Amino acid sequence: MAEAGVTEIILAINYQPEVMMKELKKYEEMYKVKITCSLENEPLGTAGPIRLAKDIILADNTDNLLFVFNSDVICHYPLKTLVEFHKSHGGDGTIMVTEVEDPTKYGVVIADENNRIEKFVEKPPVFISNKINAGLYLFNTSIIDRIENRPTSIEREIFPKMAEDKKIFQMVLPGYWMDIGQPHDYLSGQTLYLKSMGENDAMKGSLSTGPNIKGNVMIDPTATVDPSSIIGPNVVIGANCKVGPGNFIKGSTLLAGSSVGSYSYIDGSIVGW
Repeated sequence: MAEAGVTEIILAINYQPEVMMKELKKYEEMYKVKITCSLENEPLGTAGPIRLAKDIILADNTDNLLFVFNSDVICHYPLKTLVEFHKSHGGDGTIMVTEVEDPTKYGVVIADENNRIEKFVEKPPVFISNKINAGLYLFNTSIIDRIENRPTSIEREIFPKMAEDKKIFQMVLPGYWMDIGQPHDYLSGQTLYLKSMGENDAMKGSLSTGPNIKGNVMIDPTATVDPSSIIGPNVVIGANCKVGPGNFIKGSTLLAGSSVGSYSYIDGSIVGW
């Protein structure tokens, strides 16, 4: 993140900023960035929170750049490449797009041969593009002037106007992508993430190994797993979890502090404490 010039993360939240910041302190230390919470007293949509946090965004922002990420997306974040592309085209904004097999389920992005976005089309009945908004953006901070101080949709109100002004571009996101806002999609995204870890020499060392591990599995060092339990493929076991003897767990997540007794079969599940 530091390589891409990220020095502060601003989280738009609508409850308990003190509690949030207490939990987030460890991430400030881990990633060497400042984390600030911007409190919404009412839901402001996908653009309103940017205007609400105007003073925070502009303070000490010498690059005049602003990343905006949807929090329910999982992918690799090529931030440095995104910055380089954004600076090369001279526009006010860059949207990362991802290619999908069935674009009729989504709103698609239409761009010219120079990747300048011309328009957005919601769920087209016939094929006109297979590129959809991936929920990762990089803007010049001047975008704040386009947003009114009210609940506002960045996708429906801001982006179309930027396209009309020829000021917004697309960049195709390399690698995997998944919207993980629903439980079944979360598990699909987890599978994609574990697969990418197994294919990345720098990351595969974080995957768990052993005679009872099948496929891509990640087990927190603080978790206890009986060696007679078969784990995997596509399993994540969180901090302080306990897995007893004789279990078979695949395609699932065990959230921190959860436990599995003995001789259970778990598949396609998210287990909480």
